[in-house]
Amino acid sequence: MKNKEIDKMSMQDLVIVGVMSVPMLMFSVFPGIWLGDYLERKHQIEEKSKRSVVVVTTILFAFTLSSLLHFF
Repeated sequence: MKNKEIDKMSMQDLVIVGVMSVPMLMFSVFPGIWLGDYLERKHQIEEKSKRSVVVVTTILFAFTLSSLLHFF
C-alpha cells in the first residue's frame, strides 16, 4: 500500500521551493555567467542570446538547488 501524500507534491511544497529559490539566486549567478561566457567564447553567440542563457541557467539552477534542499 502506498501513501498518496508521499506521491503528490502539494501546493505548500511548491511555495516553499519558490521561496527558497530566492536566496539560491545568489549562488546560481556564477554558473549562469560562466555558461554564458563559455558559449560566447566557443560558439560565438551574440549578446542577446548570451543574456538569455545566463538568465535561464540562473533560474533553473536556483530552483534545482532549492528543490534538492527541500526534498533531500
